[in-house]
Amino acid sequence: MYRESQTQSLPLLQRRLYGTVGLSLLIGFYLLAGLTGHDLWRGDDARYFGPVHSMLQGEGLLFPQLGGEPFLEYPPLYYWCAALLAFITGGVGVFAPHDGVRLASAIFTALTVYWVARSAEYLHGRLTRTPAALLTLGSLGLVLHSHETQPLLALMAMIALVIYGISRVPERPLTGSLQAGLGCALAMLAGGIPGMLFTAPLFVVAIVISPECHNSRASGGLLVGLTLAICVGGGWPLLLHLQQPELFALWRHSQWDRIAGNDFNIDNFIRLIKLLSWFLWPLWPFALWSLWRERGRLFQLRWLLPLLGTAFALVLLVFSSDQSQSAALPLLPATALLAAGGVSTLRRGAANAFDWFSAMTFGVFAILVWVAWTAQVFTWPPGLANHIARTAPAFTLTGALPKTLLGICICLLWFFLVWWLPRRPARGATNWTMGMTMLWCLAVTLLMPWFDHGRSYRPMGEALNKALAPYDGECVASGKLPDPIRSMLDYYVGLRPIPVRESDSLSSPCRLLLVYTDHRTKKPEEIKGRETVWTFRRGGRRQFEALYLYARQNHE
Repeated sequence: MYRESQTQSLPLLQRRLYGTVGLSLLIGFYLLAGLTGHDLWRGDDARYFGPVHSMLQGEGLLFPQLGGEPFLEYPPLYYWCAALLAFITGGVGVFAPHDGVRLASAIFTALTVYWVARSAEYLHGRLTRTPAALLTLGSLGLVLHSHETQPLLALMAMIALVIYGISRVPERPLTGSLQAGLGCALAMLAGGIPGMLFTAPLFVVAIVISPECHNSRASGGLLVGLTLAICVGGGWPLLLHLQQPELFALWRHSQWDRIAGNDFNIDNFIRLIKLLSWFLWPLWPFALWSLWRERGRLFQLRWLLPLLGTAFALVLLVFSSDQSQSAALPLLPATALLAAGGVSTLRRGAANAFDWFSAMTFGVFAILVWVAWTAQVFTWPPGLANHIARTAPAFTLTGALPKTLLGICICLLWFFLVWWLPRRPARGATNWTMGMTMLWCLAVTLLMPWFDHGRSYRPMGEALNKALAPYDGECVASGKLPDPIRSMLDYYVGLRPIPVRESDSLSSPCRLLLVYTDHRTKKPEEIKGRETVWTFRRGGRRQFEALYLYARQNHE
């Protein structure tokens, strides 16, 4: 076991690099690299920007909207924060709206890391604080979602706040309970009824089962916190019911479908296990080791709280209608706490193996990123260069030399930090997270233009604007469009198509008809009475998508 005195005996520079200052810089580089400076990307980044854009236009301030229609997925906590940041940064001319919005993701991720680290300190001791922060930051599932517009990051942060508050209850019953109650209320505002189900049962479990809370002060404080959570958390649904009862009824039904809308079967369960096996890496091996080693003390609060937090989140995920990658984000805080409790107890061989695995893994992946870079610059290797040319035929690379020099500096800095990393319990976790940060920064530096070219909706929006120019603001009808496309149309084109069923497209009052297809749908046939006036295609195979604009012939 490493003692605090061993850390204090390190040279001053090493203590700064691998202490609080170094950890803060690492988190900052991780969160800010690739957060801004690129367009809206297909998928969640565009989908969840839509409600924020509506708020910036003065719409949907109480209930989120996308393109003028109710957006039922999540309550407005994340959207409020994102809209406020976009308004502030846009007002002073710092960022474009879509860049300012992503700052909310960085803030909620940083809060999650902070509260998980402080929870680990209260539950497992001060030596686990840094490993908890590093393991949370280094989980594979977090890296992409923390750099996009993602409302579930707000729910993840509030779950971490609830766990942090309850972990403080044995020492500070009232303060910890009020913090947990506030987190539970905000979890309702971030994730709806599932957010309350993720967090509220932890109060009851702590009161009924945990020996540390079997006293009047702790139990009373937790009851006060739970009451606060119910009263404050119910404020937004009550206000919505009073102001817009139809929307409230619609939201209530959508919440039930979200909680129990998945028909449980073995195929979905296997798919979920595959998702979590990489999404929660490297947390789950440490978590399983912790539970095995402490199997006789699982009713203690330090194990009971994160264990049941993970279990509640897992049960809700199994039966939820949403089993996307981002739906696993609420699992991270509790699983990271279980993992942090086992890092310092790893046998030397296992710790050294994880240390070497971290260094070798990210070294290999860094080489692969450089190979992808050479395929863009030198068209080598030929197979990869041909693939890039086929999937992005119009892509042109600029500024190759500065990006090359910056990429070399990132790799050299990582090599120096790994080589000079002191021997201590958090070495493996530190090495892993430094490697993750290096790889992400390297990919952002070298490959961001390629990513942006293939995932940005701006070219599609600009091309559609030109196609619509001759029609001088005429209305456009459309069948069912994916949420990211609706968001893109509203933001880049200022277009909100009138929804029609495909069978009604001929009788639509609009002269123009917009049709979307992807790899799962066939190319639309020629529509009787309409001619194709514009087509936009991009991507290949599973990434293929296209828009077709039709105009009615002989329109009177």
